[in-house]
Amino acid sequence: MIQTTVKVDGMMCGMCEAHVNDAVRKAFPVRKVSSSHGRGETVILSEDALDEQKLRAAIDATGYTVTAVTAAPYTKKGFRLFG
Repeated sequence: MIQTTVKVDGMMCGMCEAHVNDAVRKAFPVRKVSSSHGRGETVILSEDALDEQKLRAAIDATGYTVTAVTAAPYTKKGFRLFG
């Protein structure tokens, strides 16, 4: 699983977050997408790495601006096995 964090400029409210989330869902088969206008970022969980150019294009088409994209392997927090 890959966690992609996208810094997005221009989101001002919950509707802005919804527009970005919908654009990401339409462009990619993602497990989860969550945006925060307060933090100015969108966090995406997907099985495979996302094409950065396609991701930028999908979000830019909504009228918001992608300023940075980072991706890293995702590990669920708080999960531990005890033997």
